[in-house]
Amino acid sequence: MAAIFPLLEVQPTRGLVDEKIQVVINNLPPLFPVTLHSLHHSEDKDYWEAFGHYTSSNLGTVTVAKDASLGGTYEGTEPMGLLWSLQPVPGSRTGLRLRTMDVLTPMVVHISVYSGHIIEGFRTQSPLATVVTERWYMAPGVRRIDVRADGVKGTLFLPTGPGPFPGVLDLWGGGGGLVEYRSGLLASHGFVSMALEYLSADKDRTSSLEIQYFEKAFKILQEHPLVMKDRVAMFGLCLGTTFTLKMAAYSEAVNPRCLVCVSGSHVQNVEKPTSDIYTNFFKNMSSKTRYNEEGHLICRDTILPIPTEPGEKVDMGRIKCPLMLVVGEDDQNWATVESAEDMAQMMHAAGNKHLMTTYRYPGAGHLIEPPYTPLIRASSFKVLLANQKVMMLWGGYTKLHADAQEDSWEKILCFLQLHLYPSHDPLPQAKL
Repeated sequence: MAAIFPLLEVQPTRGLVDEKIQVVINNLPPLFPVTLHSLHHSEDKDYWEAFGHYTSSNLGTVTVAKDASLGGTYEGTEPMGLLWSLQPVPGSRTGLRLRTMDVLTPMVVHISVYSGHIIEGFRTQSPLATVVTERWYMAPGVRRIDVRADGVKGTLFLPTGPGPFPGVLDLWGGGGGLVEYRSGLLASHGFVSMALEYLSADKDRTSSLEIQYFEKAFKILQEHPLVMKDRVAMFGLCLGTTFTLKMAAYSEAVNPRCLVCVSGSHVQNVEKPTSDIYTNFFKNMSSKTRYNEEGHLICRDTILPIPTEPGEKVDMGRIKCPLMLVVGEDDQNWATVESAEDMAQMMHAAGNKHLMTTYRYPGAGHLIEPPYTPLIRASSFKVLLANQKVMMLWGGYTKLHADAQEDSWEKILCFLQLHLYPSHDPLPQAKL
């Protein structure tokens, strides 16, 4: 067989993580089988890969946006399958989760083309061509600033330009620590975003779960000179939703313009200290959690049945600003479907149902992240306040979860733009 010298093109080779790439192979023999392969070496020093099987056209080309993968980690016409179907390479450690913690460096992905339809041994074979790509959470000009003020710990991300900009207080879930990548991406789309740490992974640092802590963080963000003071939103995921809803309903010190709540619930004892949320969770772990056949912990029943007593859940009738809910219908970590239904009933009864917009995604799990992040159906998880490590089942199915992340992120950005940006001021477009 004559030597084959394909031309592999990936555009852009440097872009934001929510930006689509175009992958094209030219100069192949007609009807020639090839495997497109992506490889990423994570911050945790683990390798992740995805691959699709293609056959070139009569003209010797493969266009990923138009041609179907015949097999691999994804099938069909999937322009971003090389990213959202990434999975640990065979032989990797169990319980892995792919996350970027250093937002100042890109996620580097090697995209290669191999001869034939192969499913293993990529690292022992020589590719026909390789292109190195960079995926960034921070657009050029976005500034990252550490926040250490009045006991508050967080990171502020400022968009490029003179401002002022709307603000977003970004609350992650019960895994704790300071998680910055979503805030970096929000700033890349024109919002001053502050990632807040409220559960510390540092044993020498006290976790902050009382409402006054979140009020101080909101004030720090609101009073920044580049922030429009009357256009600050709150964005919560999982446990972050718990605090987002509680602050919006009961705090007299904050006035969020709108709320985005992903994979969360309103169920909490609002008459007791906020820290009791974890106490109640631990109390229910022994009686209301269960394990699947693979030994993964299922926690969704811990707040079921949804309580009927007013003091056991946020009074949704007190919500006075637009609220967007994102719900994965295969969420195995939290009863988000039942919670969303109860929230809708409460708001309907209170006459403020018009403020709530709910997006439910069949087949999506708990960890609904920015688009093209690979599904993590189960992973090792440390319950910080209990100092306990478990293999947590999050739920979700790869293709359906990927579709949910792409669709919900677009809707989140549109929702924030609609309620935070003045109508005459278009949302800045982020490009690398």
